[in-house]
Amino acid sequence: MRNFYTEQNGYLATIQKALIEIRGFDLQQSQGVGTREEQIDRLKREFETADAILVGAGAGLSTSAGLTYSGERFERHFFDFAKQYRIKDIYSGGFYPFPDEETLWAWWARHIYYNRYIDAPKPVYSELRKLLDGKDYFVITTNVDHQFQRAGFDKKRMFYTQGDYGLFQVADGYIPETYDNEEWTMKAMEAQGFVKDENGIFTVPDSKAIKMRIPTELIPKSPDGRTVTMNLRSDDDFVEDAGWHKAANAYCDFIRRHENLHILYLELGVGSNTPVLLALSTRGTKKAPKMDVFKQETGFGEDVILAERRCA
Repeated sequence: MRNFYTEQNGYLATIQKALIEIRGFDLQQSQGVGTREEQIDRLKREFETADAILVGAGAGLSTSAGLTYSGERFERHFFDFAKQYRIKDIYSGGFYPFPDEETLWAWWARHIYYNRYIDAPKPVYSELRKLLDGKDYFVITTNVDHQFQRAGFDKKRMFYTQGDYGLFQVADGYIPETYDNEEWTMKAMEAQGFVKDENGIFTVPDSKAIKMRIPTELIPKSPDGRTVTMNLRSDDDFVEDAGWHKAANAYCDFIRRHENLHILYLELGVGSNTPVLLALSTRGTKKAPKMDVFKQETGFGEDVILAERRCA
């Protein structure tokens, strides 16, 4: 990670700042006590009585909303890559050593589009937003698919720690800036032969005549012509731009302002690869409001298993 800010690693520094505040809290946890109905009733009461709600969201939340990385979605939009390269899912395809840049970016155009520029099939995010309407809340998430904002969440109350499918950065991380990729993504989808349906969503044509390469002139570059990559936290060259640091500061400020208040810490769709709140060593701290842990229970929408999926 290039040091363009005061911290050597902005992500760790931000989490450490929040930990300093959290450790001043008196922590009480309850994990799965009572029947499912009793747990849901208790969660509803916590929503009603909490002074503030801190949502920690992992990839399983998007999975529960229908943004699955394997199965029918993958087979419909990536069938040609699956056949040619024996790729089995969208996630693993993000690491495949494609033979050239034209093929690599054809893959990423689809990867980006179908996980960033369309709404989730199920209204999990919009239902969560309705539950939080009128509440003092903040969201910290490892998700990179922008579904919170697509569902109408206030971006000033959000911290995307691991990047955004909608952003490029220079490959070596040397320039502390990111670049919006929506216009490029739409052009790259068209260049592969995808067509828009009546709702304006790119789909595979009936003939299935799509390409696995984009024209060389469409290979994305930074404004000054540098090689770019996805703005995803996969190595130490991840760029934490000014917007990232603004969101990180907002998160720390939220924790600070709610010291000695009753906060509901609500983790949704997390697993060992994408923990958010419980990974912050919040157990065993000494002073503060109640922390209730409701494991894999949303209390809204359909009954779903919040399967974990790492961001690519």
